[in-house]
Amino acid sequence: MRQETEIKLRVTSPLATKRKLAKLGFAPAGPRLFERNLLFDFPDCRLRKSRTALRLRFENGRNLMTYKGAPVDAPGYKVRREIETEVKDGLRMKQTLEALGLREVFRYEKYRTKYKQPSHGRRRGSKGRAPGELDFDQTPIGDFIELEGPKRWIDFVARQLGYGREDYITQSYASLYLARCAQRGEKPRNMVFAGSQSGR
Repeated sequence: MRQETEIKLRVTSPLATKRKLAKLGFAPAGPRLFERNLLFDFPDCRLRKSRTALRLRFENGRNLMTYKGAPVDAPGYKVRREIETEVKDGLRMKQTLEALGLREVFRYEKYRTKYKQPSHGRRRGSKGRAPGELDFDQTPIGDFIELEGPKRWIDFVARQLGYGREDYITQSYASLYLARCAQRGEKPRNMVFAGSQSGR
């Protein structure tokens, strides 16, 4: 079990942001990948009530099962314990969860591009590993950058991109989607792209 620290940053100009990333030395680590994420809970919503989450992710032939613990007190950042493992058969895992009494309660999609960090921004003694991860997410509710790593690294990269602490977003995509639906007076469904075969 590991503890993750992360934030999101809203992107208003994708082209300008990508140019800034390139100027700072960040480069895509691979192709843009489509993700389909399913959140599960028991009928009494005990996971949501305890602020934990169980997610099954389908991504480019990979299937990832993730448990996220309740956020700990860390103003300005989202800090929580995470257990993640790759599973061979995602559909069988979904059936297993349903057989145990869980149900799919929310589905969200996004396109994610992972970026590799410039070598000059890495800490000494890290054996070539970057101290954090930067992802560029395109979602049905807008584009976001997600930064995960040590708080100092998050702050440094955010400043380099022109963001301040007041811009940090700690809500999940599900929470952001529900908030937007409430603001617009829309009935919440699933956060999927128009025309998606994943279901509304």
